[in-house]
Amino acid sequence: MSQSNSDKPRLHPDDLEALAQYSLDLEKKAKERIISDWLPRYTGMPLDQFGKYILLVNFNKYVKMFAEMHQAPIFGEDKPMQAATADQITIINFGIGSPNAGLIIDLIEAIHPEAVLFLGKCGGLKTGKNKVGDLILPIAAIRGEGTSNDYLPPEVPALPAFALQKAVSTTIRDYEQDYWTGVVYTTNKRVWEHREDFKQRLRDLRCIAIDMETATIFVAAFKNKIPAGALLLVSDMPMTHDGVKTAESDKKVTANFADQHLAIGVDSLKQLINNGQTVKHLQF
Repeated sequence: MSQSNSDKPRLHPDDLEALAQYSLDLEKKAKERIISDWLPRYTGMPLDQFGKYILLVNFNKYVKMFAEMHQAPIFGEDKPMQAATADQITIINFGIGSPNAGLIIDLIEAIHPEAVLFLGKCGGLKTGKNKVGDLILPIAAIRGEGTSNDYLPPEVPALPAFALQKAVSTTIRDYEQDYWTGVVYTTNKRVWEHREDFKQRLRDLRCIAIDMETATIFVAAFKNKIPAGALLLVSDMPMTHDGVKTAESDKKVTANFADQHLAIGVDSLKQLINNGQTVKHLQF
């Protein structure tokens, strides 16, 4: 005799919630096993060598500068990512592009960082206002890269942790420097400078700068409950033909501005460490 639907046992809502939580717990444990193995695998640095405050950069030059500044060893020189730790701060060169940005945010969840600050280079979009060497402190980023859609729906804005950006702002002022603030456009296109249609879109959006990582870092960090911020260095002015970055011009930017860019990032995190401040302002 067949059993009617009304006779079949039904799960109580509390049971359904418990099953859902159980499934999430299994996923979380599986992820923890993966990232606890992969973070040392990609960086060459044991988990117990990581500090709770993280500087993310795109270039190994910054890691070498940090290591020299603190007389710290560099891990992972034969790995995809290089890292060094000193005074509770770990700097990681994660490479270039939004997929790498999402990857490193996922991986550093293994060490439960207190704060993550991205020190990146960007293209200045406000010709006549921005110039090479300017600092940009983003208040938000437009998610034009696609990677962040794997973390949260596209309607979720890409925002930094306010308290972290405030610490960076204070440090910049301590250095008697100034900065621009505004919205950054994050793209997955590396070669776009020849495209007038894309340039017009950037003008229409009134963005102050363009890069390939900021939005991904903000969204992935929010998803992973990690406070994150960014301080960008204008390395070129790509809206004009003679402002496009070249190998030679990038060397000059690094030689003239990278030291201060890195120092401001380090001192911003030290400000949080020394004052015992928390930067978890968003409700995760």
